[in-house]
Amino acid sequence: MHDASLTTRPGAEQFDRRFEQHRPELTAYSYRMLGSPFEAEDAVQETFIRAWRAADRFEGRSTLRSWLYRIATNVCLDMLNGRERRARPMDLGPAREPVESNLNTLPEVTWIQPIPDPLVSGAGDPAEVAVARETIRLAFVAALQHLPPRQRAVLILSEVLRWQASEVAELLETSVASVNSALQRARATIASNDVSAATTPAELDEADRELLGRYVQAFEAYDIDALTSLIREDATQSMPPFDLWLRGRDDIFTWWFGPGIGCRGSRVVPTLSANGSPAFGQYKPSPDGGYEPWALQVLELSDGRIVELTFFLDTATLFPLFGLPPRLEA
Repeated sequence: MHDASLTTRPGAEQFDRRFEQHRPELTAYSYRMLGSPFEAEDAVQETFIRAWRAADRFEGRSTLRSWLYRIATNVCLDMLNGRERRARPMDLGPAREPVESNLNTLPEVTWIQPIPDPLVSGAGDPAEVAVARETIRLAFVAALQHLPPRQRAVLILSEVLRWQASEVAELLETSVASVNSALQRARATIASNDVSAATTPAELDEADRELLGRYVQAFEAYDIDALTSLIREDATQSMPPFDLWLRGRDDIFTWWFGPGIGCRGSRVVPTLSANGSPAFGQYKPSPDGGYEPWALQVLELSDGRIVELTFFLDTATLFPLFGLPPRLEA
């Protein structure tokens, strides 16, 4: 039956509320596919544009939601065509010594970029919000990038969104057998990367929030004794767009008190959660007075300790995305 309500368009500048209610989940889906919040936003906008153009051909044989997912999948596959996968520094090679000569800058398109939780969580059932949060973890999104694009779509639709194989087959215009085969291969690849949505940490509790408060104080004071008690011995650190990453608290501190000593005296400002993890804007002391943007810090916690620190240095694009000011006054 034809859904006539879709053919009555507001202005070209205004999308129907029926589309907009699906924006957070489509953004999350596109982000898992593409690894970039900016590309995910572009993909959703293109999805809505294509949907408007095809609105008079929507016959209501599927739900509006599944129709939009079909369009979003095709948009993402088009964007991924012929492109190298995005990654984290640890995906590109082994940890290296904490010396400045090991720093190499790679282009922006190399890296998984963080996304603010509010862009992908939306409102609704708390269980669904939790799933959205857990399945955008940096490690999980990075693992997804190891999959060929169509396998990636199959895994996300099946494992994250819990679609039936028949629904995925219809969306991808293929057979159920092909979907099940792709899903089996995708699961094997994800398992080989030792990560899954099911193993992600739970919501932060009071102890975690207290730990983060102590971390902010210790980092701003550059208090190595306090930091030692907060960061696990086998923790890792990375700093995109540099490909160097560090394994172990000793190497991390060697960096902080060596090549990274310019971070001493920084201010650390809590901001929106990123990829289901706590995030902070770090501002270094500026020679002109005040503090200038240096990094978006995203922390992973486990068993009362910090186990991973990612310092995203592209503050020009990421600070506005996370609502952080361009500088702090003294």
